[in-house]
Amino acid sequence: MEQQGISKLDLKRRNRMQVLKILKQNGPTSRIDIAAALELTRAAVTIITNEMIDQGIISEIGEYKHMSEKAPRGRKKILIDINHHYKFALGITVEEDLVSVGLSTLAGEVLDKRGIRINPSVEKKALYGFFTRSMNDILSDNCLNQSSLLGIGFAIFPSMFSKMDIPIVNGAPDFSRLERFMRSYTDLPMVFDNSVKGTAMANIDFKKNRPASSRNIAFLQYGRRLNFVFTNLNEPIVAYDNRTDFVNKMIIDPTSERVCECGRRGCTENEIAPDAIRRRLLRAFSADKTPFLWQAAKGDPTLINREIISAAYGKGDEAVVKIIDNAMTMTAVLVNNLYFSTNPQKLVLHKFGFTNEISFEKFKETVVRVGGEHVADSITLSFIEDKHHFLSGCALAIRELFYNCGGYPSSEIRNGESETEYHRYK
Repeated sequence: MEQQGISKLDLKRRNRMQVLKILKQNGPTSRIDIAAALELTRAAVTIITNEMIDQGIISEIGEYKHMSEKAPRGRKKILIDINHHYKFALGITVEEDLVSVGLSTLAGEVLDKRGIRINPSVEKKALYGFFTRSMNDILSDNCLNQSSLLGIGFAIFPSMFSKMDIPIVNGAPDFSRLERFMRSYTDLPMVFDNSVKGTAMANIDFKKNRPASSRNIAFLQYGRRLNFVFTNLNEPIVAYDNRTDFVNKMIIDPTSERVCECGRRGCTENEIAPDAIRRRLLRAFSADKTPFLWQAAKGDPTLINREIISAAYGKGDEAVVKIIDNAMTMTAVLVNNLYFSTNPQKLVLHKFGFTNEISFEKFKETVVRVGGEHVADSITLSFIEDKHHFLSGCALAIRELFYNCGGYPSSEIRNGESETEYHRYK
């Protein structure tokens, strides 16, 4: 019988990776507690952590302070934590309506940012030019060189793949053309992925005051189409990486009057996506049925936007209130179904654009009516603002190039793996 062994480098990387993940999850932790969690000897953990301290990856931050008056006898616990300024991450995120480029620490602290609003007519060349200009400006303005960076994380919203010349090959996006372009400007390691996944990871990894017991979130992003990510032990379910938009075909109103092009009746896309809501509003749009909306838009349907719709809802335009309340009910049905099919500790909503008139609390009241208080209590809002969307790319880069590498440079890991020794056992 033959078995493949692993190299010493690979084993060290795995141990270091586990140490970093414990520190990320729990915050400052003693070597004794790390050893217990990993089922390693204290001596082994001391060797691992001392090497990482020498490299500047982690640092000692002081003694553990006991809450009781008398500290237990024996060796005092010295807490260690990640040095979140060991390296920085550059994130580049392309969403449906904006491009965001920025710099963050390993903890997701924002150091610098650039952003531009875009429209459907923007060309790929303009986007690529913004990437390189912003990257160079950020490094220059912060007196950094490329050796200060872990690498670059590219987070692309699925509906923007075609705009970015990213074909789908065998069901997965092929980022090779974008990577070739960027390679002409930099040798930094790069990570490419779906921005929905990246923003979900940012909500896990960069959330301040996150309970140490947190293990699982579900993440729903609103846009021209809806996208959904769910996790197990804070890791995204890989099988859904490349089809986060599957949620659009979930049925939320089987009695709906409208049948989708795909033949389904009452699917998410046809009930609560922006185009579906706008279509209903336009059918009702008139001086009689929507008087405030009609006046605010000056009778011109092309002037209807989110702000005007929200104001009309607040003023009590009967048709507008009916359409928006129905959309909230259908969204609550979707949230209920997602909650019970994935069993998350938290279900995070992103880019839902609640306003004073159509508030988050009002939506939660709708969820209580549809699914009960337990479901409503699980819902929270994403803390990633539009101006910080680049954190999606940063989260992808930091996970892949720091935590999953055990703090080793990715080039060193690749070289080490190419020299893996194989042991034969009979």
